[in-house]
Amino acid sequence: MSEKLVATPGQTIGPFYGYALPYERGEQLVGPHHPRPVRLHGTVYDGAGDPIPDAMIEIWQADEDGTVPRVPGSLRRDGWTFTGFGRAAVDGAGDYTFTTVNPGPTEEGAAPFIAVTVFARGLLNRLFTRVYLPEDVDALERDRLLSSVPAERRPSLIAQREPDGGLRFDIRLQGTDETVFLAFDGIDA
Repeated sequence: MSEKLVATPGQTIGPFYGYALPYERGEQLVGPHHPRPVRLHGTVYDGAGDPIPDAMIEIWQADEDGTVPRVPGSLRRDGWTFTGFGRAAVDGAGDYTFTTVNPGPTEEGAAPFIAVTVFARGLLNRLFTRVYLPEDVDALERDRLLSSVPAERRPSLIAQREPDGGLRFDIRLQGTDETVFLAFDGIDA
């Protein structure tokens, strides 16, 4: 073989996220005009409990009515269209922040959630998890995915509601209180 092949992101170790993947207003799923914005934020921690300063978080979610958006425009925010997708790089202290809305349930009686993907140093492939809203305890108990997780691990998937209405969701890649991560058939995670 005479030509040199270039390694793909799944074959390298970052940090390379801050170079090309974040984009302008990627963390703003709703603009400042929205009547009910919600701040989703947290810190990404490694197995030793130290913040990771070079991770990137993506979220996908339904709108307030539980409708999964099917409109283009996530990478070119117009300030009005809710596309349900956001991407944010963490800062030097491992913190991330999104401005979004509380998602509604996607089906009757379901627990509302936000899908999360984590990209970070030391991960050769991304990790998938969910952020559940804490309010509807009955829906949380009935949720098929959440009820399949051992009871002592479920709190790692449920955000904490803050006094200002925001949601705090810390992501722990390993160790004590490790976040539950999901595997999907057909996707190398």
